[in-house]
Amino acid sequence: MRRVPQAGVAYDNVEIETDRGTTACRYYEAEAARVGLVVVGGTGGGFDTPAQGLYPRLAQDLRNDRISTIQVRYRHPADLLESTVDTILGMRYLESQGVQALGLIGHSLGGAVVIQAAASDPAVRVVVAIATQTAGMEPVADLAGRAALLLLHGDADAVVSFHSSEEVYRRAHEPKRLVIYEGAGHTLDEAAESLAVEVKAWLLKHLPGMLV
Repeated sequence: MRRVPQAGVAYDNVEIETDRGTTACRYYEAEAARVGLVVVGGTGGGFDTPAQGLYPRLAQDLRNDRISTIQVRYRHPADLLESTVDTILGMRYLESQGVQALGLIGHSLGGAVVIQAAASDPAVRVVVAIATQTAGMEPVADLAGRAALLLLHGDADAVVSFHSSEEVYRRAHEPKRLVIYEGAGHTLDEAAESLAVEVKAWLLKHLPGMLV
C-alpha cells in the first residue's frame, strides 16, 4: 500500500498493489477514527459519485464525526467480482488504519458490490445501496441482525427501475429502510440534498459509537 499526500485537496491518494493489479483510492482521514466508510460508484468507472458530489461532500462532513472515508476506483468497473475485490481492499486499508466498524455505500452496480463485500466482513454495520440493480444482491439476507440496510432510488430512473430496490428490500431483513424519490433519475441529482441528509442520518444512527 502506498499513500501519497495531495496539496490543495481534502484527500490523500492511496494505491493498493496486488497480483490482480493496482486499486486506486482517495482517503479522507479523520483524526482518531475508529469508524470508517467505503464509497464506490457504478459502471462508469473513475471516482464517480451520485447525487451532485455526494461522496466527497459526505467524506469531508463526516470528519467532524471522527469517521474516515475511502473512495475506491474500480480496476474493471463492469465486473462485479473484481469490483467487489477492490471494495474489500478499501475496507482492509481502513482496518489497517485502526478502523473497527465499517459502513459501505454503493451506487448502481455498486449497490450489489457493497452487498457482496458486506457479506464477507462482520465489521460492516451499515450498507447504503443507491439506485441498485438486483443482480448480485443474493447475499442481502445474510446481513440480518448485523448490518442496517438503506435503499434509495428515483422513480424516474431510466437505467435501473426502482422496482429493483423494492425487490432487494423485500429480500432483506431488519433493520432496513427504502426511500423512493419522486421525479429523480439514476444519479438522483434531483434529490441530492434530501438524500445526503438521509444517508448521513442512517450512518450516524447505526454505526457504533455514533449519535444522531
